[in-house]
Amino acid sequence: MADVFSKSKRSEVMSRIRGRGNRDTEMAFMKLLKAAGITGWRRHLALSLDPRAAGTRTPLAGKNRRVKPDFVFSAQRLVVFIDGCFWHGCPLHATAPKSNAEFWAAKLAENKVRDRHVNRALRRRGWRVVRIWEHELRSGQNLTARLGVRMRY
Repeated sequence: MADVFSKSKRSEVMSRIRGRGNRDTEMAFMKLLKAAGITGWRRHLALSLDPRAAGTRTPLAGKNRRVKPDFVFSAQRLVVFIDGCFWHGCPLHATAPKSNAEFWAAKLAENKVRDRHVNRALRRRGWRVVRIWEHELRSGQNLTARLGVRMRY
């Protein structure tokens, strides 16, 4: 079926669509935390990646100086990212799109580079970084033990 919009109009329409993030995977992780009785976390708490504060310059210096991890355990200085298998290049489940392959290859490679730089910058600031793949939530692996967080009552 042919598109009813011109290429420029389709681009304009698509640019107005905003994603909802990885809400379903975050909710699944929240259920695991609640079932294990783990509290003391906040979602999407903004943390600074300012290179002056971190003591070194990173490739993110001119871009995002803040990051919002999916879960932040401030008392333990722990951040948790729930990474989608497609968007972050899971070695087990990532697939390469066939259409517009060059664009997607570059986009997904940038995501991986950004993830490494964010990890490095947060660790330099004294945070422990845990990245959990989307498929790990589905498989029911014991993810709460990886966090090393004590339960609070």
